[in-house]
Amino acid sequence: MTSTATADIGVTGLAVMGRNLARNLARHGHTVAVHNRSPEKTHSLVTDHGYEGTFVASESMADFVQSLKRPRAVIIMVKAGKATDAVIDELIPLLEEGDIVVDCGNAHFADTRRREEALKEHGLHFSGTGVSGGEEGALNGPSIMPGGSEHSYEKLGPIFESIAANVDGTPCCFHVGPDGAGHFVKMVHNGIEYADMQLIAEAYDLLRSGLDATPAQIADIFREWNRGSLESFLIEITADVLSHVDGRTGRPFVDIVLDQAEQKGTGRWTVQTALDLGVPITGIAEATFARSLSGHAEQREAAREVFPTTNELAWAADDREGFIEDVRKALYASKVVAYAQGYDMIKAGSDEYGWDIDRGATATIWRGGCIIRARFLDRIREAYDENPELPTLLASPYFVKAVSDGVDSWRRVVGDSARAGVPTPAFSSSLAYFDGLRRRRLPAALIQGLRDNFGAHTYLRTDTEGAFHTLWGSDKTEHKA
Repeated sequence: MTSTATADIGVTGLAVMGRNLARNLARHGHTVAVHNRSPEKTHSLVTDHGYEGTFVASESMADFVQSLKRPRAVIIMVKAGKATDAVIDELIPLLEEGDIVVDCGNAHFADTRRREEALKEHGLHFSGTGVSGGEEGALNGPSIMPGGSEHSYEKLGPIFESIAANVDGTPCCFHVGPDGAGHFVKMVHNGIEYADMQLIAEAYDLLRSGLDATPAQIADIFREWNRGSLESFLIEITADVLSHVDGRTGRPFVDIVLDQAEQKGTGRWTVQTALDLGVPITGIAEATFARSLSGHAEQREAAREVFPTTNELAWAADDREGFIEDVRKALYASKVVAYAQGYDMIKAGSDEYGWDIDRGATATIWRGGCIIRARFLDRIREAYDENPELPTLLASPYFVKAVSDGVDSWRRVVGDSARAGVPTPAFSSSLAYFDGLRRRRLPAALIQGLRDNFGAHTYLRTDTEGAFHTLWGSDKTEHKA
């Protein structure tokens, strides 16, 4: 294997995502150093796809590093966690000051911040980079969210922008911010993705229960929706999944899939981090908990035995077209809430860690390549371009109108589903969030009174400054805290 420094960038870890990312880089004219712990995958990549560009294959990590031009840029594409740390530990003694280590996996942003600090002590740069689009995106153009230093982006920016998805002449890639900013934004992206998929699943469940429709018929409804304001990648592939017929049984594919949704952790991280930041991302949280509930098979079976689900079987929508339109509007309004909550979280994280993330630019790079790409991301970008300090996306004129037009449908859908016993946790929690956000006074005043009563936690008054405590156990006089 060669030891001559000819490669522009390197990829170590050649499972499907790493392999496809390396191919994408080579296709765009970059000389790509490739390495894998098991050399067979390295040789297979070059043998099968060497015609797509220039690969420099190495069996040892030392040769791999030596094949890279300075400043070296090494992309790590291994399983997040201990495997990533092990590769970093192997790389550190082989790299030189100014070299760049890039983690394109789904790492927790806190790990990224830790790793950047550790590598800085060795004079190395670390870029935690979110990559969305799955294996197809990695090969044909993902949405790329690089974090790290400006020095890192000077090297990585032109390379990543050349391989990213492109919408209206704009690459779906920008420098998100320092240290963990890139992986933080990718985490929030995945949280929104959880909510989006749960909302779509609830819409499907409503249509199937309320219309007694087949999956193929519902696929046609989603195809129609994808020609309008709901146009998005997830709506498109929902129609594809619902229209698919299982080759083994001849039944609708969706009916032979076990109804226990899995998760790899990014949704859970999003919810946990939101709690730390004090951001109410209720739609994302309910979507995450809905997956958890689906996996508790024994509890579900026990509940079914004592609480039979008779209502949902008897439910039928009287006005078919009107019901479909209500579900469509409820889905759209709930999706707006999910994105609004996600962008609130990006703002809170940016403020907490001093990242100065441009929310409008984030909407721009999510328009193509990524899983949550959707038509209305253009509207989100416009909203933040007009007012970068927008307090909530729901206050933007376009979304004010969109939600206002759908709120009656939203209420009907949530009410009808509750009466029929069809669970809509994401629809319902999104509506409750919307109502809580716009309510003049919330019952939190009573909660503060209760907290002061049992724990002397104090409260604020509406008519004067300062914190107060009432002597509940004695004469109930009020004292300034």
